[in-house]
Amino acid sequence: MTDAVEQIAARLERLHPRLIDLSLDRLRVLLARLDHPERRLPPIIHVAGTNGKGSTCAFIRAMAEEAGLRVHVYTSPHLVRFNERIRVAGELASDDQLIAAMERIERINDGAPITVFEVITATAFDLFAETPADLCVLEVGLGGRGDATNVIDAPSVCAITSISLDHREMLGPSVDVIAREKAGIMKRNVTVAIGAQPGEVRRVLLDHAARVGSAVRLRGRDWDIAASASGLRYSDEGGGFEAPMPSLPGLFQQDNAGIAITALRVAGLPHDLAGLGRTDWPARLQRLHGRLVDLLPPDWELWLDGGHNPGAGVVLGEHLRGWADRPVHLVVGMKQAKDSAEFLRPLLPEADTVWAVSEPGQHLALPVEAIIAASGGVARPGPRVADALRAVARTGTPGRVLICGSLYLAGEVLKLDR
Repeated sequence: MTDAVEQIAARLERLHPRLIDLSLDRLRVLLARLDHPERRLPPIIHVAGTNGKGSTCAFIRAMAEEAGLRVHVYTSPHLVRFNERIRVAGELASDDQLIAAMERIERINDGAPITVFEVITATAFDLFAETPADLCVLEVGLGGRGDATNVIDAPSVCAITSISLDHREMLGPSVDVIAREKAGIMKRNVTVAIGAQPGEVRRVLLDHAARVGSAVRLRGRDWDIAASASGLRYSDEGGGFEAPMPSLPGLFQQDNAGIAITALRVAGLPHDLAGLGRTDWPARLQRLHGRLVDLLPPDWELWLDGGHNPGAGVVLGEHLRGWADRPVHLVVGMKQAKDSAEFLRPLLPEADTVWAVSEPGQHLALPVEAIIAASGGVARPGPRVADALRAVARTGTPGRVLICGSLYLAGEVLKLDR
C-alpha cells in the first residue's frame, strides 16, 4: 500500500469505530451520491463462502479471459499490495487510480460515518463503472447478507463455495447460522451455483433459496466434477465434457473449479476451459522458489497456504496425507480470534515437526505462546519464519515445509521471499 493510500485509509478509520460493520445503509447513501456506479457494471458473478472464494474467482477470471473477455475483479484481503484487491478490465488498479478515486469518494462522503471496507468497495465500483468490461467478479468480504458487496441488486449468477466455521464473533456460533449469513447473497430469479457442503449447510442453503425464489445448481444433484484420465470430467444436465486439471494444487480445488464452470455456464458467458490450467492465485498451496527456499537444503520443497480456519485445516490435512513420501514440517502463524486448536487438529498427525511463528509486520498476529498452547505443546517456537526454516533444515532428511495459518502471514512471507 502506498503512503498516500495508507494516509487516506487512516483518515477513514476514524469515521467509524469498526473496520467492518455488517450493514448496507451507509454504503447505499454513499453510492447514491456517486450516481450509483454499482448499477453501471457489466454482468456480475457474486461469490460467497468460507473457503475457496478467492480461488473460484480466479478460475472464473482465467476462463473468461482465456475466451477473450475483459474482466473486473474485486477480492479481499490483499497479500502484499493494496492494489491486488481491485483488477480493472484485467489490470490491477494503479496507485494513481486508487488515490484519485479514494480522495474523490472521501470528499463526497464528507465525514459521514462509514467503514474502510465500504469505501474500498465503493472505490472498486466507481473504477469498474468508468471502464468497459464484459464481466465483473465480486468476492464477498465477510459473510454475505450484510457484506458491502451485497448492495448489488441483480447479479447474473451467485456462487457459494465451501462453508465452515470462521468469523464466529461476527457471523454466529454455529455452521448453520453462518450458512444463513452466506445465503444472504441469494436474489429472487437469480440462479446460485453451490459446491459440496456438509448436510446441515446444504439444508440451510436450499431452504433459503426456496424462500427467496432463487434457482439452485447444486453439486451432486445438478452438476458434478471428478478426476479423469486426462484431467477433470464435468457433467450436468447437458452431458459431460473433459477439462484440464487446475493449475492450483489440492483436491479441494476441483470443487472450486466446478463452481466456476457452473457459474459461467449459468451466466451464459463465453469461457475457455484451458484457463483452469493457467490460473494463478498466490498463497493457495503455492510452491515458493525465492529467497526463503535458500534457507533449506537444495532437495527440499517450500510451500505456502493462507488457510486459517477449521475447514481449511481439514482439507490441508487431507492434502498432507498425499505427501507421505517425505517428512512434513509445518510453520504456523495465526491471527488473533481464530480457532487455532481446531485448525491445527487435523494437521498435527500429518506433521513431523510444528513451528509456531509471528512476523513483525503480521496484522493482529497471535502470540507464539498461544499457538504452542493450541497445539497441545507440540509446536516449538520459531519464533520467526526464517528461524523455523533454519531449524527444520538441520533435521537432515529431505522434506517438505508448509507455511500456513493466516493470509496476513502469507503476505509477510511473500514479501520475505522476493
